[in-house]
Amino acid sequence: MASNRIDRISELYGRALAESIRAVKDPRVQGALISVTHCEVTNDLRYAKAFISVLGTDAQAKEVMKGLKSASGWLRREVGRAVQLRYAPEIVFTLDHSIESGAHINDVILKLEREGKMGSGEDEDA
Repeated sequence: MASNRIDRISELYGRALAESIRAVKDPRVQGALISVTHCEVTNDLRYAKAFISVLGTDAQAKEVMKGLKSASGWLRREVGRAVQLRYAPEIVFTLDHSIESGAHINDVILKLEREGKMGSGEDEDA
């Protein structure tokens, strides 16, 4: 039962965090393409681990993460207000490379299809 509640809080927290990140005025964060890919709130509601994906170079991603860490207190307050929890969890930001990995895999598949190395899956003799 508690798991469903924590899952709902995690989902709400992730959505509210994504909205609040857009309002951050730190130049390291502004203008960057940032996605909150997933958010996990601990069972005791003390911490929220936010998985962040940044479109750009590794150097840009590091700067964005520094900016988010710098704004974490403000973000915690804003997200806490939006989610209306008695105690707002401390946000721990983690860089997530899953979107980049998925895009790379997609590029490799498209390249193989263009080169004709991937079959269409149909039997040509039929």
